[in-house]
Amino acid sequence: MDKVIIANNLSLSYSSNETIINQADFSINSGNFVFITGASGSGKSTLLKSIYGALKPKQGSLIVGGVELKGVSNSKLNFLRRHIGIVFQDYKLVKEWTIEKNIMLPLIINGFDKGVTQIQVDTLLKHVRLKHQSGKFPLELSGGEQQRVAMARALSHNPILILADEPTGNLDDYSSQLIWNLLEGANKQLKTTVIVVTHHIPENLGVEYKHFHIEYGRINEVH
Repeated sequence: MDKVIIANNLSLSYSSNETIINQADFSINSGNFVFITGASGSGKSTLLKSIYGALKPKQGSLIVGGVELKGVSNSKLNFLRRHIGIVFQDYKLVKEWTIEKNIMLPLIINGFDKGVTQIQVDTLLKHVRLKHQSGKFPLELSGGEQQRVAMARALSHNPILILADEPTGNLDDYSSQLIWNLLEGANKQLKTTVIVVTHHIPENLGVEYKHFHIEYGRINEVH
């Protein structure tokens, strides 16, 4: 099975006098569903940032989708990001754009034609139960609805890898269940690799998963 992520002796830091992740070795296969847990401040979000290239390795090697991220060029990083879907804790929707246009963004960046883009967006709006809200703007929606838009945007261009940072942390039960259903569906039906940072692993998830726990800068797989 192909490795989507390979980390060897990986250390991550925001400053020279503090190491957040220390000499980590792990790998994630194509099609894996992965949970990353740990106490607040343990480095979960830091690890996710490194995977999409927002934080370069301080030491060691981090290969994502065949791209070595230590010293990666901007052009290679931009190419890699076209194949990644990201769901942030604070949604990061474009406030001046409608819900529909927010979901279209990755499709536009990836050069999909208008017909395919519209069909994909309409399908995803139905999946997240927001077709009736397509012309509204993010600030007109509840937090749960905004997160559902963010999830639809992350899935829109059929990425090989989805990174989700606490995707259901502050959501109502209805929105949370929709988010888990979408992540589970992408993993099972499209074989998308899914990595979720969370404090709580859902009990009734319908997929097998790997579990990494971060403690004192170390990443350990939980069996």
